[in-house]
Amino acid sequence: MKLRVKGNSLRLRVSPSEVTRLIEDGRIEETIYFGEKDDSKLTYSLEHSPRLLGISMEYRLHEVAVVVATEEANRWAGSEQVGIYGETGAIHRVELSVEKDFACLDRDEEENADTFPNPKQGAAC
Repeated sequence: MKLRVKGNSLRLRVSPSEVTRLIEDGRIEETIYFGEKDDSKLTYSLEHSPRLLGISMEYRLHEVAVVVATEEANRWAGSEQVGIYGETGAIHRVELSVEKDFACLDRDEEENADTFPNPKQGAAC
């Protein structure tokens, strides 16, 4: 899973195997360590919940969790739909995106392992 933060927006790019794990297990996560101490880390996760409508974000100690409605996650996973989009927060609005990670057109097969086929593959410039 890839994380991109820019201003007040957060985007997760998810591989096919991660989409499968998300649907089966209800949660996927990655952790980045910023130093040698165990608490100098940030975990970012993607979860689905039957109690939620749409998309939301939760900030926990050393963790940012993006949570999507279970029904919406299932629909997205089983379709050609690229992403799930929304925003959260009344005072400090954050735009949220969860997208399928497509193969890069300028990379080789090994670098594009475990990605979704790019819909622009074979398109003429």
